[in-house]
Amino acid sequence: MIPIKNGHGKVLGHLEQDILEALWRRGEASGREVFEEVSRDIAITTVLTVLERLVSKALVKKIRGREVNLFRSVYTKEELAKKNSDEVFRSILGLSAPAASAAFVNILADIQPIELDRLATLVESKKKELQSCQKDINALLE
Repeated sequence: MIPIKNGHGKVLGHLEQDILEALWRRGEASGREVFEEVSRDIAITTVLTVLERLVSKALVKKIRGREVNLFRSVYTKEELAKKNSDEVFRSILGLSAPAASAAFVNILADIQPIELDRLATLVESKKKELQSCQKDINALLE
């Protein structure tokens, strides 16, 4: 899997990434605990502000406590990587699906050629799924 800092740098800021890393390590944590885990030369209010921003982006859940609020990542690291990859790839495909598909296959062949077989299997599986759905739609329309 691509490290979060390389894989999501365009989607999340560095401090947001570090805060999510802290939450993934701890499970859930107070703002102070996240601040201590991030250990940068920043104010705790900055960490709290970024946590609230992540809550508004629906990436972090705020659990209101009596004395202190706790924060927990909504997604695992892997789930967030897939979600962001899907969004980025959809926007690229929106520009030019043929060019993006060709570029993806070329890059995959350069980086991990063995994944081409897995990709071919996924493509065939998706084609069968779409054909089955189309048959169901046609049957309903008859």
